Amino acid sequence: MSTGRHLRVESLIRELVAGFIQHEANTDPLITVTHVTTSPDYRRITVFFTTMPEGKEKEAAALAFLMRSGGELRGYIKKKSNLKIIPFIEFAVDYGERHRQHIDEIAREIDK
Repeated sequence: MSTGRHLRVESLIRELVAGFIQHEANTDPLITVTHVTTSPDYRRITVFFTTMPEGKEKEAAALAFLMRSGGELRGYIKKKSNLKIIPFIEFAVDYGERHRQHIDEIAREIDK
């Protein structure tokens, strides 16, 4: 379970990663940071994201960009925050968010 400090660190990193992506990434595909998880020792974080439009090729392109930019992103976090430990960053496609969106679409169709 996340503590108050973990939640604050996750929120800060989510904002910083989203800002970095906004300035550095191409808009095709549009990359959205959905959430961030932090290890108990703050040394590793996982950034979950989705892409718009969705698709395996778009997700692969976004993941490749994020992995290529990992070192630059760590420098950006170091510069923009006062964290003592700059974590190692991992990236993952947020399939849970994709499934939630699909369920919402089905529910809307049923309501019609």
